Amino acid sequence: MLNNIREINRRLLKSTVFKNYRYLFDNFNIKNRLTGIVGPRGTGKTVLLLQYMKEKLPDISKAIYVSLDNIYFSNNTLLGFVDELYNIDGIKIFFLDEIHKYNNWNQELKNIYDSYPDVKVIFSGSSSLDLVKGSYDLSRRGVMYKLKGMSFREYLKFNEIADIRKYSFTELISGDNDLNIELEKIDRIKGIFKEYLRMGYYPFVMEGKDTYYQKINNTIEKTIYIDISNFYRLKTSNLYYFKKIISYIATIPPGDLSRNSISKHIGLDNKTVQHYLNILQDTGIVKLISDRRAGSSILKSREKIYLDNQDLYYAISEWIGYTCKLGTVRETFFVNMILNSGLKLFHCKTGDFEVNNKIFEIGGKSKSKRQIKDSLENSYLVKDDIFYSSKNVLPLIFFGFLY
Repeated sequence: MLNNIREINRRLLKSTVFKNYRYLFDNFNIKNRLTGIVGPRGTGKTVLLLQYMKEKLPDISKAIYVSLDNIYFSNNTLLGFVDELYNIDGIKIFFLDEIHKYNNWNQELKNIYDSYPDVKVIFSGSSSLDLVKGSYDLSRRGVMYKLKGMSFREYLKFNEIADIRKYSFTELISGDNDLNIELEKIDRIKGIFKEYLRMGYYPFVMEGKDTYYQKINNTIEKTIYIDISNFYRLKTSNLYYFKKIISYIATIPPGDLSRNSISKHIGLDNKTVQHYLNILQDTGIVKLISDRRAGSSILKSREKIYLDNQDLYYAISEWIGYTCKLGTVRETFFVNMILNSGLKLFHCKTGDFEVNNKIFEIGGKSKSKRQIKDSLENSYLVKDDIFYSSKNVLPLIFFGFLY
């Protein structure tokens, strides 16, 4: 069986190409002895690990990649695997993919860390697999990276349409940038952005659009019936509630959603609904956006509830026979780009969102300043279907270049 794992490692490395890299690649490193990368299914964690191995390691013969859903681990321990390859092959760098599929991952990672001081372990797992949640104090030993879906900037680059640099939040809102000039150079930019909003967030869109929504729905199924089921130890009979919650969220504008409305619709108490929403957020299916006052569990009802990204809305809508609301798609894109770039975001009454003490109202080309007129100096309209910024008015598309 070990020979089979060695052969898989060689085959995967040989087939790994370097045409494009996810945004995290440049900052990703394995200086620490324990390094984790987590993110929703389908965001490209496996490819990133293999690319890093092949391009960044000075001696690839001392490293090995393995996915922990390999049948080898049904009868063998991770600790035994590391011990054998360390002593026989001299392997000192272990890339462990899908580690959340191995039942005793946290204890054995600690054992490896404590027993092999010259070994480095790099692992990947689902969004819910947070080192802090491990019961063996791995948080002080390891460094964690989070990989999200593609920004619009990455989508342009991966499709060889344009290679445009990242822009900081300050650059975007100040108007002191040349992004509109860069966008002017791109033929059919308006249509390309609309295509991205429908089919562009998950890297596997590059494999073809015909089956893209099917793959997203398969990803949702696996997240619920494999990741959530295994990690949270929930009864199978409870899992279908997650699909009901997701489907309901996809059809209701975020401003009209609440724990109470979800509870009434699917027949669960508020406490259980909040627990399930937290799980869906952990696993990268849902985003819960609080206002600044919502610092305690008592105020959780003030959260605005979104699906994690706009492509989820389209995929689920096709699945259940519903038409997406464009306003929800715009807001979701803005929320996603802001949060994925590492900024904090809150919803607010004077506009849609607050970021770095600035207020943002999201809308279409005809959106007026009426809702933000009382705080105009510190507020911005973010409009779809425009490509030039002006005083307190910003193109929605600009926020696709934050990472």
